[in-house]
Amino acid sequence: MAARIGTALSTVTLLLAVTITADAQQLKVGYVDFARLIKESPQARESMRKLQDEFAPREREIVAQQKELQGKEEQLQRDVAVMGDTERRDAERDVQQIQRDLARDRNEYLEDLNLRRNEELDRLQRGLLQQVQSYAQSGSYDLIVSDGVVFASSAIDITPQILADLEASFQLQQSQ
Repeated sequence: MAARIGTALSTVTLLLAVTITADAQQLKVGYVDFARLIKESPQARESMRKLQDEFAPREREIVAQQKELQGKEEQLQRDVAVMGDTERRDAERDVQQIQRDLARDRNEYLEDLNLRRNEELDRLQRGLLQQVQSYAQSGSYDLIVSDGVVFASSAIDITPQILADLEASFQLQQSQ
């Protein structure tokens, strides 16, 4: 029974492959390297620049906290021999507090950065998808494939054309 089902599935698959091959000669098919669009589009570069600008002040604060911590640790190491017990304990508590504050601030920074990066990536992907769909419709494509493709010849790779469209729409948007 299982052998008959397997044979039937193989036959159906073969028939579909033959039908698709015959019809594919009439289809207009394109391939888009979506990862390349995300990497090279001016919209992606602009999104990353915005994120850097948005998070640069917090990053500078964390770097300043790290320097402060390093200075306190060096001072504690240098002066530990001449400190009294109370003074040493207070200095160690101060260092521990700065370490906790730094760890908390760093974690909050990374969480916020990842959240914003994911928001920007989602917005960027939606925009790129709209651009690809618009290009496909205007070019009368029947099928555009992307992720999961093992091979696509350069004859059907429309990524460069879409990148050019993205550049043009970015320039237009910047001039307004």
